[in-house]
Amino acid sequence: MRQERVRFDDGRGGALAGELVQPLGRPRAWALFAHCFACSRRSHAARRVGDALALRGIGVLRFDFAGVGQSGGELAESGFSGNVRELEAAATFLEAEVGAPATLLVGHSLGGAAVIAAAGNLPAVRAVATIGAPASPAHLGLKFKRDGEKLPADAEACIVIGGQRICIGQSFLDDLERHDLASDVTALRRPLLILHAPRDEIVGIDEAGKLFGAAKHPKSFVSLDDADHLLTDAADAAYAAGVIAAWADRYLPAEADPPPAEGAVEVRETGTGRFQQEVRVGHHRLVADEPTSVGGDDAGPSPYDLLAAALGVCTSMTVRMYAAHKQLPLEGVGVEVCHAKVHAQDSERGGSAKIDRLTRRLTFEGSLDDAQRARLLEIADRCPVHRTLERENEIVTELVAPAPH
Repeated sequence: MRQERVRFDDGRGGALAGELVQPLGRPRAWALFAHCFACSRRSHAARRVGDALALRGIGVLRFDFAGVGQSGGELAESGFSGNVRELEAAATFLEAEVGAPATLLVGHSLGGAAVIAAAGNLPAVRAVATIGAPASPAHLGLKFKRDGEKLPADAEACIVIGGQRICIGQSFLDDLERHDLASDVTALRRPLLILHAPRDEIVGIDEAGKLFGAAKHPKSFVSLDDADHLLTDAADAAYAAGVIAAWADRYLPAEADPPPAEGAVEVRETGTGRFQQEVRVGHHRLVADEPTSVGGDDAGPSPYDLLAAALGVCTSMTVRMYAAHKQLPLEGVGVEVCHAKVHAQDSERGGSAKIDRLTRRLTFEGSLDDAQRARLLEIADRCPVHRTLERENEIVTELVAPAPH
């Protein structure tokens, strides 16, 4: 995937900072991500969701609301209404910049409320997803004041969310209370995915129930179990991102670009971490990485993991084909492959150099006799990948000029 920093007009003369996250090839659709009240476009949720969507061929514009991160303006002056307008400005910029409208909106916390409110003014949007969103923007205001008391004109109310101290005035609170999100949800008329953590201490799970009850079908709810409101655990953010990406597939167009040629595998850097790679095989997209022990992010299998997987998969397929052809009572095949570097003197080959050893452990389930199991073990050694790895091979490398952007 590719990432590009951008700045665009917020519609009121200010400038908003953002990032375009693009997949390999031409994106099949575009999404906008609205961050939470105490976050920015670089939060765990924002980055994970953007990366997960890009790996499914969906481009993403994630940006900082006014007064947040690298965007200009004042958060207290913008208010919730300003967030909604800024989403509309982001949609306008996106269409002008990439020539395609935003068809998916994703919002976290108050950003989730904002995408629901903005969707009615963005006819190209096909689906909306929220993470830990309140059923009413006024829910946030309850964190800043008690018993309905109004603040003095020049006073501010402050709270701490995720270790960040945030202060707002009465005008911000008044703006929150002016919005009727329940009506917006009912009128949404688009597929809605609601993700919420039952133990969310910032926005209670009851808020998700209100949203779900007000929404019309198709609507879906996914529990984030013991995640916190800000998804500070990277695993929780990654899970939410994966769910959103998989769910969105149903409502967005298919691949815009033709897949790599048959028999070709396309690999490119994602731009995330030191080693992370995106792999395209036909219409499939995979992520490869290195483990954290060698400086990677462990976002996917390593190169040797993929090599071992190729041997394991080919072995299982070959055994299954033979068993089906001979009508053997094979009910299941299990293959475990481990890779290691060993001294040749410790192997059957002998010598002083180090070689690669792939250890394969097979399990055959079913009412097979000893002769049948022995025969299947022989057949395992005949799988095409096994034969490729054992014989002398040739690798031809050619330099190709990069395609123009």
